Amino acid sequence: MEVNVDDDQIEDLIDDAVQLYHERHGEGIDRVFLKHKLTKEERTAMVGVAQTTTVTDTFGGISSADYTEQANYLPLPDTIIGVNKIFKMDSSTLSAGMFNIKYQLFLNDLYYYGAIDLLNYSQTKSYLETIDYLLNPDVQIRFNKKNGRLYMDINLKELTEDHFLILDCYRVVDPESETAVYNDLWIKRYTTSLIKRQWGQNLIKFQGVKLPGGLEMNGRQLFDDAQRELEDHEQKLMTEYAMPPLDIIG
Repeated sequence: MEVNVDDDQIEDLIDDAVQLYHERHGEGIDRVFLKHKLTKEERTAMVGVAQTTTVTDTFGGISSADYTEQANYLPLPDTIIGVNKIFKMDSSTLSAGMFNIKYQLFLNDLYYYGAIDLLNYSQTKSYLETIDYLLNPDVQIRFNKKNGRLYMDINLKELTEDHFLILDCYRVVDPESETAVYNDLWIKRYTTSLIKRQWGQNLIKFQGVKLPGGLEMNGRQLFDDAQRELEDHEQKLMTEYAMPPLDIIG
């Protein structure tokens, strides 16, 4: 039996399967922490203007308006598909230095075992963390994997030269270096169904053509069967392999 699917089509289908694997499969990504040292040239570029947009109106009133966009972003590698947060850039007054509040708490209240109960200590620590969050909030970020830009909505004066940024992000598992990706059971089954659907699509144009012996190729049936298989694979991907969505309460 000859499968009428071109090699280029098979390569494209494998790429499609790997792309969906990266976007939805729990084992298609790794959580990584990237460290970046901000240079003087980068800080200067981030303070500048990325682009200016001019809007004109002929109806009346304001005839034109200019809008500028700041270049307060860092380009990230193409393998990064999501960013959780940037760890706090400044030192917390609650935990930095030798004579900080946490140090005083240990010095005065925990000088011997059993001085205070753990419930009271836990509530005090939570209260201090709340104060720290209000005084030093997390960095507000925006990220889109299509352009690979990580925007930081902060006061850029807080970024000093040779400042280190620690990024909490997700990176795709590269199948070129981690070849075990191609041996994943879901990848193999999904790719097989993709090739089967492509085969049926290629045979649809010969629908109704009689072969020797009275046989007739039924590309439509092959296409429909493969489509149902793909829907089953995608449903299984979302219910069994994908990372569960995290609910936001509050």
